[in-house]
Amino acid sequence: MTLFVFVGSLLGAMAIGVPVAFSLMFCGVVLMWYMGMFNTQIIAQNMIAGADTFTLLAIPFFILAGELMNAGGLSRRIIDFAIACVGHIRGGLGIVAIVAALIMASISGSAAADTAALAAILIPMMAKAGYNVPRSAGLIAAGGIIAPVIPPSMAFIVFGVAANVSITQLFMAGIVPGLMMGFALIATWLIVVRKDKVEALPRASMKERLHVTGRALWALGMPVIILGGIKAGMVTPTEAAVIAAAYALFVGLFIYRELTWKELPRVILQAAKTTSVIMFLVCAALVSAWLITAANIPGEITGLIEPLIDRPILLMFVIMILVLIVGTALDLTPTILILTPVLMPIIKQAGIDPVYFGVLFIMNNCIGLLTPPVGVVLNVVSGVGRIPLGKVTVGVWPFLAAQAIVLFLLVLFPDLVIVPARWLH
Repeated sequence: MTLFVFVGSLLGAMAIGVPVAFSLMFCGVVLMWYMGMFNTQIIAQNMIAGADTFTLLAIPFFILAGELMNAGGLSRRIIDFAIACVGHIRGGLGIVAIVAALIMASISGSAAADTAALAAILIPMMAKAGYNVPRSAGLIAAGGIIAPVIPPSMAFIVFGVAANVSITQLFMAGIVPGLMMGFALIATWLIVVRKDKVEALPRASMKERLHVTGRALWALGMPVIILGGIKAGMVTPTEAAVIAAAYALFVGLFIYRELTWKELPRVILQAAKTTSVIMFLVCAALVSAWLITAANIPGEITGLIEPLIDRPILLMFVIMILVLIVGTALDLTPTILILTPVLMPIIKQAGIDPVYFGVLFIMNNCIGLLTPPVGVVLNVVSGVGRIPLGKVTVGVWPFLAAQAIVLFLLVLFPDLVIVPARWLH
């Protein structure tokens, strides 16, 4: 009955249009009332405790780094570098989109920001070259969701705090799955683009490639500094976020000189707005998380799926399907914050590696960013590229299927995540 009260109050509040953060707080109040322990101090204490975590400082700095990267010209130079390397191949602009998405993912960790930058630059170029525009938009959207899987990832930070799992281990474990997502998209693109009559870009000369690479070196150095520092144990993820923001600010202002002092307040304000939304969600969700534990909701769910506890692969399949369904209706961060406290006790009881589960859980939630009716990344591509949402949805399906296949391969073969993660860590 407690599970019904929790789910019913949460979904009911969202169904009538209550924002997700307030819905989480409402279902917490309903749970307290149902258990006869209503106390407003519980809400206040858990919200304050939720925000009072050093690790969460990484979120505003990585968001700021992404905003500075786009405003300071780092994104443009990464795309120019990818064009010079592979733009001449048939279907090359699609490969450019994924190569650029992989590089940018290792800098900002924001699916929406990376997708917006890629869409603004590449969709007009792809349309001019004769590519199918909805399919091109779908590819860029699918490439954008790699950002929360390849470190640095804000999604891993939120999951790591909610699940009490090492964020450094999550970062290292996300590298290989993120690359697999990218390769799967490239393979799918090369298959579906064969029917299009497209113009390949002229092959860049060695001199042009060296010139473009030289201009992009400062941008390409950013992921090396971030991941190298974390891997070497020189910095924590939070410290790496500060370095990333400072580096992007320095390069944008003094090296590329595309970011001006006049623009800086606007960039900081945008980062602050995004941060406030995420942090309020985190605080509200931790109220619900405390009450989920107090009400023993994980125990109730464990009782329902007890036959699967001794069959971890089958259990993972069931959980991934559940998360995929939830992800079609909720954004990335709310899904992480709602489901993590419910699922983690089950994962631990089944003996599944929490880091491995975290990577697949985040991947699955990222796929939800491509699925209607919410589909945040789909909406970003539609808005930036000025393409009807329905057409983008049709164009994304081949790439959505490719990402789902990668996910379920990782469910079947856990060592694809676990072994590289141990080696990298």
